[in-house]
Amino acid sequence: MTALSAISSLFFHLFHWAHLRPTILVIFIATYLGIAIGRVPGLKLDRTGIVILGAIAMMVFGGFPITQIMGFVNWPTILLLFGFFVISAQLRLSGLFDAVAGSLAQRLGNPGGFLMLLMIATAGLSAFLNNDIVCFVFTPIVGAALLSRNLNPVPFLIGIAVASNIGAAATSVGNAQNMMIAQVAGLGFGHYVLWCFPPVAFALLCAFGVIWVLSHRHFVAQVATAGSPSTPAVAPRPFNRGHTLKGLLILVVVIALFFTSLPKELVALTAAGIHLASRKFRTEDLLGLVDWSLLVLFMGLFVVTGVFQETGYGVQAMQGLARMGLHLQSLPTLVGVTAALSNLINNSAAVMLLLKVANVAHPPAAYVLALANSLGGSFFILGSVANIIVVEQARALSIDISFRDFARLGIPVTLVALAGLIGWVALVT
Repeated sequence: MTALSAISSLFFHLFHWAHLRPTILVIFIATYLGIAIGRVPGLKLDRTGIVILGAIAMMVFGGFPITQIMGFVNWPTILLLFGFFVISAQLRLSGLFDAVAGSLAQRLGNPGGFLMLLMIATAGLSAFLNNDIVCFVFTPIVGAALLSRNLNPVPFLIGIAVASNIGAAATSVGNAQNMMIAQVAGLGFGHYVLWCFPPVAFALLCAFGVIWVLSHRHFVAQVATAGSPSTPAVAPRPFNRGHTLKGLLILVVVIALFFTSLPKELVALTAAGIHLASRKFRTEDLLGLVDWSLLVLFMGLFVVTGVFQETGYGVQAMQGLARMGLHLQSLPTLVGVTAALSNLINNSAAVMLLLKVANVAHPPAAYVLALANSLGGSFFILGSVANIIVVEQARALSIDISFRDFARLGIPVTLVALAGLIGWVALVT
């Protein structure tokens, strides 16, 4: 059974069991349809607003005490996310990301070598810091440098998006979804890296190969633009060596402490507190770079899926799919379903849903869920927030990355990466 038919079967069985708590089911399906569409006709709502309304509706109609509903939120995950947002913000204000992007932009003499270094640097930073920030900073600097050398920026910028998605899967702090999976499943940082690094390295190598093979003949071809080339959307931040070293040292200490029994969220919060007590950067500047919208989105999804699971729909759906011969305990099936859902309804929403119905107490299932949602995010532009950031930042430079441009490279990259993941699963299990 294909991943798409699995998803269809899941929603069929949810409708079949609507007698359990019909109002809860309607709210759940309406929320996830809103996430998939991304808007509500006639309203200015985005996905975060849709999730907030869904969470409020669950509180009003769910019949659960507010204290129990608040208990559905995995607060350690939220606190860990906040801590890493502040850590990333300090390094961004210190000029690290801009300095790395600027240094790479000076190596355009060999386009193939530049593409490889660009993807490695993007993946490496995305593994330990916020991959969305990496894309936000790298895209305008690299894009402007490519235009100035009369090189086609489209494949290189798509390479940034792809590498950020792949690199984020290398560690349990690479993106918000993987932080959540690691916290809920209780995954150790070291065990995660050991299990996930081989398929990530394979995916990154193949991604470079695919983009090079399909694009190297067009590196100097005329690129479609939305107008005349303009200056970067965001001016590069000046590099501050002292504060960059401070930020990197604290990051290294944080990662080292993740190998101990100390709660990860307290370690990250302590680092955030050190950065907030800064003589250089104002609190409002650091907090201004925190993705509050994503934090609220996650809290809302915890409420929506928590009430959904507590009502019994999750168990019923799993039992129904099992009777049809489809088992999410099958890791290859979980790969396909996760990747498909991530592109249909957003990877954060997909992970939140699958955490309720997949057996993440079994570590390989948790690893597969983390890898598949990240590696599958390069299929279409809407597959991840990082892709959207790259496309929007490119548009500010009058560079048009069309749906077809992205899919031409993203689809084969994703298929090869997911095939490598399934092969790795078969090898180690």
